[in-house]
Amino acid sequence: MNERQLLRHFLAALAYRTQKALRGATDGYPDFRAGHGLRTPHEILWHMTSVLGYARTHFVGGEYRPRILEEFEREVERFHGMLADLSRQLESDAPLLGTTPARLLQGPLADAMTHAGQLAMLRRLAGSPIPPENFIVAAIEAENVGPEQPEPVSSDKAWYDAEEEPH
Repeated sequence: MNERQLLRHFLAALAYRTQKALRGATDGYPDFRAGHGLRTPHEILWHMTSVLGYARTHFVGGEYRPRILEEFEREVERFHGMLADLSRQLESDAPLLGTTPARLLQGPLADAMTHAGQLAMLRRLAGSPIPPENFIVAAIEAENVGPEQPEPVSSDKAWYDAEEEPH
């Protein structure tokens, strides 16, 4: 597997983890604010799209500064559209402009994955936690960066509550 193929798989893992955090969320989750000055899940997803759009500029040039969309569902669609576009750029022979695959990973792509973790943490804080899973066996395919992600293969059904001791 070459660097670009690995980055495409990383984007698919990002799609998977993001959808895991979003799937089954309560109606108020997109606008949940954990504290003063903290981003809502809607704002985090918008920022993730912006970060990925910045990564895409290293293939197509220009700038990417999207405005936040009013409807969360449209923000989710735009996020996955950006993942798909960036994945296509990685799959093509388009040259990277001013960076390397490693720097894309250490910068915008790692930043976006960090925010996927924030979305999952905010689910717990909003009162709708998601169970952990063994991601190493997750059904992640580089070709699937869309919103239709598979269910967990190895979900931990006996996960402990934050107030309990781990098993």
